[in-house]
Amino acid sequence: MAALATIGVYGFTATTFVAALRDADVRLVIDVRDRRAVRGAEYAWANAVRLAAALADAGIAYRHERSLAAPAALRALQYREDAVLGAGKRSRALLAAAFAARYASEVLDRADLRAIVAAMAPEGRSALLCVERDPPACHRSLAAQRLAERFGLELIHLAPESAAPPD
Repeated sequence: MAALATIGVYGFTATTFVAALRDADVRLVIDVRDRRAVRGAEYAWANAVRLAAALADAGIAYRHERSLAAPAALRALQYREDAVLGAGKRSRALLAAAFAARYASEVLDRADLRAIVAAMAPEGRSALLCVERDPPACHRSLAAQRLAERFGLELIHLAPESAAPPD
């Protein structure tokens, strides 16, 4: 059975990030960010060029899958909801229902999920990557859930060791 994971950047260091991937037998990281950069020196390692190089050094393949990225208009919708709740990307607990519904119809329903699964690591696990620490706060969990349900993939969510495991 093919296996899938999700992982965010926040809460990891470059070293703990790669260690978490290795521990989960991740062989391919699929970056589902639209803009593949992270603000702040603490996460400079997660900018696309640096991340791809670090993963290559670890023997982990890297691929950008823009078709699963949340477009700017959808991110703006989520940011408006975050502002109402007084939350931000690093403190958000859940995605807004309107964001989830539009992401499903505007992104997931249009993406060639079969091609994405066909390009996954044939052995080990592939991992969808974005920035948010907690899967329910990130679109990667929506994409992963759709892939798992449609294609019978085993799904786990990787988190920093200091984080409580997601339900």
